[in-house]
Amino acid sequence: MLIFPAIDLKDGKVVRLYKGDFATVHQVADSPVETAKTFYAAGARYLHMVDLDGAKDGARKNAAIVQAVADVGLKIELGGGIRSMADLEAVFALGVWRAVIGSAAVSDPEFVQEAVQKYGPERIAVGIDTKDGLVRTAGWVENAGLDYLEFAKQMESIGVKYIIFTDIDTDGTLSGPSFDRLETLQKAVSCSITASGGVSSNEDLLKLRDRGLYAAIVGKAWYAGAVDLAQAVQEGGPQ
Repeated sequence: MLIFPAIDLKDGKVVRLYKGDFATVHQVADSPVETAKTFYAAGARYLHMVDLDGAKDGARKNAAIVQAVADVGLKIELGGGIRSMADLEAVFALGVWRAVIGSAAVSDPEFVQEAVQKYGPERIAVGIDTKDGLVRTAGWVENAGLDYLEFAKQMESIGVKYIIFTDIDTDGTLSGPSFDRLETLQKAVSCSITASGGVSSNEDLLKLRDRGLYAAIVGKAWYAGAVDLAQAVQEGGPQ
């Protein structure tokens, strides 16, 4: 299972939110580049980045930082405000390895299909962010009214191979992943599933690995000192 440590960017700073609430934003590290170097030194070779400015406002103000982090040598998957083919071209030009399409996958599935066809399924992931089993968009503030399983099946039908599943109620809480919903999702589609939200310990990561998840994202748990990243990478298996 791949381990993706996480960097959330807002106004050029490394921040975390609690349950996706922008009112709870707080800085957790001084430098995105130095944080990425720490991840690399621990053995991580992948990085999950979210441009929160892009996610909320559709404006990517953090492009220079993303490019500088890409130079560290990690494979970056980036989400936040990617809503058009021009956006994809721009983020890939920064050195991003995989783009995560969130809100736009709900409003414009044809865009996702075109992206997969142009760049290949390896370079496109769809972020399915849910609350009470319903998909949320626009930085998690809008309820799309879609059942997450039906939406996942729709994405699979248009060629999506990678899904990042976040249960908003667990994100930033250190309360453990949403194992039941992840298991249900795994049974519903054949896509590779990345677990996001709620990881609280190395034990949680082992449970996700043993359930056959493709990858897990580690955010607050690392910043809080609750996860040993080097151990997690080693136990996850070949990266």
